[in-house]
Amino acid sequence: MDDVCKDNRMAVSVAEAADLLGLSRPTVYQLTHRADFPAVRVGGRVLVPVDGLRAWLEQQAQNSREA
Repeated sequence: MDDVCKDNRMAVSVAEAADLLGLSRPTVYQLTHRADFPAVRVGGRVLVPVDGLRAWLEQQAQNSREA
């Protein structure tokens, strides 16, 4: 995800988020419907805030360690 920060973007597309996470686009679209996943709708687009994605991923990792 550090490559994304180099261009100072605040949010990425679902396709870019999928690439960053190593998931498929349909899987990330499914995640965007979860209350805990950081996604915002702007016009007809779904964007994923980079900081929110990092925090969400860290929370998922923490939950996995606690399980």
